[in-house]
Amino acid sequence: MNTDKSPQQQLDYTLIFIMFLMALTSAVAISSAQPTLPEKLQNINFAFLQLRWYIIGIIAVIGTMIIDFDRFKQLSWYLYGFGMLLLIGLEILPPPIVEPIKGATSWYTLPGIGNFQPSELMKIFMIIVLSRIIADHREKYATNTVRDDLLLLGKVFAAAAPPILLLMRQPDTGMTMVFCAIIGSLILVSGVKWKIILGFVFSGAAVFAMGVGIYFAFPSFFNTYILDTNSYKLDRIYGWLNPYEYSNDIGFQLIKSLLAIGSGELYGKGYQQLEVYLPEGHTDFIFAIISEQFGFIGGSVVISLFFLLIYRMVHIALESNDPFGSFLCTGVIGMITFQVFQNVGMTVGLLPITGLPLPFISYGGSSLATYMIAIGIVLNVRSRTRKYMFD
Repeated sequence: MNTDKSPQQQLDYTLIFIMFLMALTSAVAISSAQPTLPEKLQNINFAFLQLRWYIIGIIAVIGTMIIDFDRFKQLSWYLYGFGMLLLIGLEILPPPIVEPIKGATSWYTLPGIGNFQPSELMKIFMIIVLSRIIADHREKYATNTVRDDLLLLGKVFAAAAPPILLLMRQPDTGMTMVFCAIIGSLILVSGVKWKIILGFVFSGAAVFAMGVGIYFAFPSFFNTYILDTNSYKLDRIYGWLNPYEYSNDIGFQLIKSLLAIGSGELYGKGYQQLEVYLPEGHTDFIFAIISEQFGFIGGSVVISLFFLLIYRMVHIALESNDPFGSFLCTGVIGMITFQVFQNVGMTVGLLPITGLPLPFISYGGSSLATYMIAIGIVLNVRSRTRKYMFD
């Protein structure tokens, strides 16, 4: 028996409540970081601006939910093409429309709006188009042979390669890694045989090990032909592996982040009781700001919120009786999970600093709007999932 409910009745209020807690946490954290900002930024109320972006995000969520997610499937290639045009525009448009920021040409400068990063939108478009590719392939090739799986991987990589190559040209290593996480998460649930997946994993590990071997055996060759010796990527690796040797330069942020987190101890120093100066405190290093003020307990609460968010999205993905809907949720899960892992990992020194913000918590306009659209897609899938009494 079909127990259909209207989309309004099937709203996932648990997920909505988690998002409310995220918005509250973000506003408190950004507000607390305000005193640490440079003097030229002191007159800007970033907490208020973040809440304004949350309101814009809520409007985006509502707009996303009005459209049946099956419509996204029909529009997937148009959205993909639009995203590619935005990325290509970064290559050809002149200043002041496109200005390098921190060595990367990743943003448009829009009057009255500020900086807009098109790769944020492209993440959503990539999730939609890859979900369509996988859903259509599985509908057409139900046998799931090795040949079919390799054909599916070929389709996935063909669609993913153009935007990734453009991201590497900017260069934006962090965003490239996010795209790879989205692709990997979708491949894991696509039905591709594990022996094929493991084959790719071991091949990638072998190439990485070979690169490490070349670096230690022939460092001059590696620096000349594989990496630019002045590359910021190499600097970030050095700053991560040995931050105290580069404490006045590339290791400065990591050292300050470790000091902030460590000095918070168990309970923290209290709201706005910040003693460690941390650049980018309201953006990339918001987790360190939270940990210094609210200690291990505060940091654990934030991580627990993300755990609940991801758990709820996994539940929605498993409940969906439409494969395309499940794949959409999986792509969103992969995107958010990786960014949380990367951001927290870089603040505690487990991973190199990449400049990826902490989803929903760090200050940022285009990134927050993207995350809210992604949540809107998940809520869309949930609201149109049909339940049957004897399932």
